[in-house]
Amino acid sequence: MEHAQEHEACLEQTQRYCVERPIYNQELLQGQLHRRERTPQTLRQKIAHSCRCSSKKAKSHLYSFLPILKWLPRYPVKEYLLGDIISGISTGVMQLPQGLAYALLAAVPPVFGLYSSFYPVFLYTFFGTSKHISIGTFAVISMMVGGVAVRQVPDEIIAVGYNSTNVTDYLEYYHARDAKRVQVAVTLAFLSGIIQLCLGLLRFGFVAIYLTEPLVRGFTTAAAVHVFTSQLKYLLGIKTNRYSGPLSVVYSIAAVLSKITTTNIAALIVGLTCIVLLLIGKEINLRFKKKLPVPIPMEIIVVIIGTGVSAGMNLSESYRVDVVGNIPQGLRAPAVPEIQLIPAIFVDAIAIAIVGFSMAVSMAKIFALKHGYAIDGNQELIALGICNSVGSFFQSFSITCSMSRSLVQESTGGKTQIAGALSSIMVLLVIVAIGYLFEPLPQTVLAAIVMVNLKGMFKQFGDVAHFWRTSKIELAIWVVAFVASLFLGLDYGLLTAVAFAMITVIYRTQSPQYRILGQIPDTDIYCDVKEYEEVKEYPGIKIFQANASLYFANSESYTSALKKKTGVDPCAILAARRKAQKRHARDIKATNKLRKKATNDVEAGVKHEIADDELPVNGKFASADASVQDMSPDEREHFMEPKTNIHSLILDFTPVNFVDSVGAKTLKSIIKEYTEVGVRVCIASCSGPVMNELTRLKFFEDTVTRESLFHSIHDAVLACQVKARSASQ
Repeated sequence: MEHAQEHEACLEQTQRYCVERPIYNQELLQGQLHRRERTPQTLRQKIAHSCRCSSKKAKSHLYSFLPILKWLPRYPVKEYLLGDIISGISTGVMQLPQGLAYALLAAVPPVFGLYSSFYPVFLYTFFGTSKHISIGTFAVISMMVGGVAVRQVPDEIIAVGYNSTNVTDYLEYYHARDAKRVQVAVTLAFLSGIIQLCLGLLRFGFVAIYLTEPLVRGFTTAAAVHVFTSQLKYLLGIKTNRYSGPLSVVYSIAAVLSKITTTNIAALIVGLTCIVLLLIGKEINLRFKKKLPVPIPMEIIVVIIGTGVSAGMNLSESYRVDVVGNIPQGLRAPAVPEIQLIPAIFVDAIAIAIVGFSMAVSMAKIFALKHGYAIDGNQELIALGICNSVGSFFQSFSITCSMSRSLVQESTGGKTQIAGALSSIMVLLVIVAIGYLFEPLPQTVLAAIVMVNLKGMFKQFGDVAHFWRTSKIELAIWVVAFVASLFLGLDYGLLTAVAFAMITVIYRTQSPQYRILGQIPDTDIYCDVKEYEEVKEYPGIKIFQANASLYFANSESYTSALKKKTGVDPCAILAARRKAQKRHARDIKATNKLRKKATNDVEAGVKHEIADDELPVNGKFASADASVQDMSPDEREHFMEPKTNIHSLILDFTPVNFVDSVGAKTLKSIIKEYTEVGVRVCIASCSGPVMNELTRLKFFEDTVTRESLFHSIHDAVLACQVKARSASQ
């Protein structure tokens, strides 16, 4: 067996191919190929074709819009149902406390977190294409929603007295404030949902690619810091205003520190106890993941214990611990969001829509790759858009995929969207039947749940060391996303990070790597001559490569790098040549004067004979040769060596994806300048789209023909060698 494997390995190592063919330039190659005939469609024909509807096409569109119609009839009950039930219950148990906790981040009463954990989750079952992600409340999105709600409806400083009238006014004010914030959050969900829906219908699912992994990780790490600081006041049981916008983290920390002496010890003890229990539970679930049939639902256990302790010890009255408070039973009647708020929150809605979609589709792709099925990015946009916009009519705020719940849903045996539907039904039972039981739940317990769930995001600080080793540019994107989101706020921070990420793309194309290529002996493979010892250059031929497209931003650097790498600067050569010609002319003039003087002086016969020896031979004078000898070393190098040593220059266009008008003019200028100093310029490995662009830009006119373009570097090298040999003969 081992010998057979070794034999196969040897065969693989010694496999060769030998192809005998002509040297192809583009002119010759295009002459031997026959293009397929394509009849271009008019705009009217395209519209008519897209509007044409058949039963098959209608069915396909319906299945695409409602994926449940495709997978539900084929649902294997015996194989999948048990796993989906266990997964749905496990995820639902997490949905409850997280829904209540993330409502605090969104600056709305906790019951609205339950609404957001029911309606969107249930709707996603019908419209979503991912079988494993858990839709619902998520810390980052909730924090962004809360920032907008606080900005539109800020806290006010109220002096609370002890008589009943002032307490009543205080409660009325906070009820009115919460109602206004709910309207802002609901309208934001409606608008972000409409944006997602429109992007999905217009097939704009690609927008998520602009949120690169380093950007998203830096952004979510900053969001974790925002979330953590916002929960400190609940953990400590102190009263501070909530801040949003630039430097909100600094203001929040300063406000907490200024009132640290008013810490509620009872709330702090309860909160820290819950944090310890949750961390222990998570560690047990992680270490014994393979042995436990389902993860220990520590969050719901902590909620139940916290609620029981609070009710039994009457923490709210006895120790003034803030509790969840009123949780109305039943579902609210649908209501239209306040449309007049849209202009003030439009930009925030765009940011929330894109971040929410990016989070969901990235997790969906991970699970789809792991389990071998496909997801549709555009349909995911439509699904999230419907979940947010329709859910907003039932008082839910913006949602997306939760990473922690998705991992639980997948690890506990979830196979389809049925698991998500079952988790939403569990939340519905709480809203309808037993929600009031959670009214004594201390807010510090919810803060503990939020803080512990940030553990995974805080681990992303390790990205700094990782990106330092792998890519400094990606490290810069991560740092900018983190710092900007931390100090400018999540909305402006995201915009800043996206802008910086695009600038890095421009920087990479504007400052590409340039190299001179050489041949691996006896092959048609060309590599960087500085990289490998075996790689050799052909005498008289320089092969130049830039790993970027040629356009307005890098055309100047391309030209300067070409001159520097090849050691041939046509402008310097021509300047040196003109300087030498001027010296030559001066020498001729001086010689003519000498001859004239010698002719008039009869007595200087010997001198006249010497002057005759200095007459021009083939247009050259001895004095002119002396002038070249008198040139500086730099002038002599540029004037003499390129003419004798380099006869051909090959531009490798393999990495070039596009060329604009400035790039085409630069290319023409390069060919013209090098031709003037006797260096032939060829272009190799030019792709079809780039060829078409050059044709549209009228590049192949006047002096430049397709005979200068070659199918490969090796074709160009062989052609240059043939040309050089024929020229020397």
